[in-house]
Amino acid sequence: MSTSPTPRGLRDAHGLRVLVTGASGTFGRAICARLAGMGAQVVGLDLAPGADDPVEVLACDLTDDADVPVAVAAALEKLGGLDLLINNAGTGGPAPAELPPGDEVRRQLDLNLLGTWRTTAACVDALVAARGRVVMVSSRMAAMQLPLAAAYGASKRALVAYADALRLEIGTHVGVTCVYPSAVRSPIHDSTAAAGLSLEGMSSYEPLDGVVDTVLRAGLGRRVRRDLPTTRRGSVEFFLARHLPRLTDRIVARTLASRVHANAFEGAELAAGVVRRHRSAP
Repeated sequence: MSTSPTPRGLRDAHGLRVLVTGASGTFGRAICARLAGMGAQVVGLDLAPGADDPVEVLACDLTDDADVPVAVAAALEKLGGLDLLINNAGTGGPAPAELPPGDEVRRQLDLNLLGTWRTTAACVDALVAARGRVVMVSSRMAAMQLPLAAAYGASKRALVAYADALRLEIGTHVGVTCVYPSAVRSPIHDSTAAAGLSLEGMSSYEPLDGVVDTVLRAGLGRRVRRDLPTTRRGSVEFFLARHLPRLTDRIVARTLASRVHANAFEGAELAAGVVRRHRSAP
C-alpha cells in the first residue's frame, strides 16, 4: 500500500505500532485510515467491527473486565508491541443531571471512563517498554458542560482526571495527551435527538478532519502536549471554561433559555423540568 507524506512537524509514522479503540466508528475509522495511510501498523478494537474497516479491527467489549485484556493481548501480539494507544471509544445520550442515574448513565460512564481505564491498564507495560504515548479523545464538555447531557460531560471530565493521574504515574516513560473536540456530526448524537434533546443551537459543529489532525498531532508531535483543543474556537472556550467558569456558565445558561423559549424541547419528557422552571422564572 502506498503511503502519504508525513505532515510537517510530526514524527515519521512508518512502522509505528498503534492501537485504536472505537475503531469502527466515525472518529475511529478516520483516525485508522489516516495512520495506515502514513505507514503505521494499526489494529483497532470495537464492539462491532465493520466489514469495510480500513484496518484490522478485533471485536472487544470495553465494558467487560475479562474481554479487554484478552483482546488487547491479541492486538499487541499482532503489532509486536505498542508505540501509541488512542483511546477513542465513547458514547453519548440524554441524561439530565436532575434525574436519578439509571442504565443510560451507567452505560456512558462504563464505556467512556472505565473502558478507557481497562484498555490503558492492559497496555501500560507495552507502552512503558516502547517509551510510547497515550491519546485520550475527551470532549470540550470535559471543561464546559452542556445541560441535559450530564453523564457524557461527567464521564469526559473524569476521563481527564484519569489521564492526569496516569501522567503522574507513568509520565517518566509515556506521554499522555487529552484532545478536546467539540461537536462533530455523527451517530453519537442520534439518541439525544430522538429524545428531543438535540444540541442543535447549543453547540457549533466542527469538521471531522480537524479532529483527526489534532489526534495525530497529539500522537506524533515532536513534543508531548498535555491538552489539545481541536479548533481556535475550542481553544478560546477551553481557556474561558478553565479560567472564567462563571462567564461560560452565563453564556450556556442564556443559550439554554433561548432554546427553551423557542420551544426547542417541546414534548421532550426528559427536559420537562428545565422547561417548566424557565417558563415560571420571573
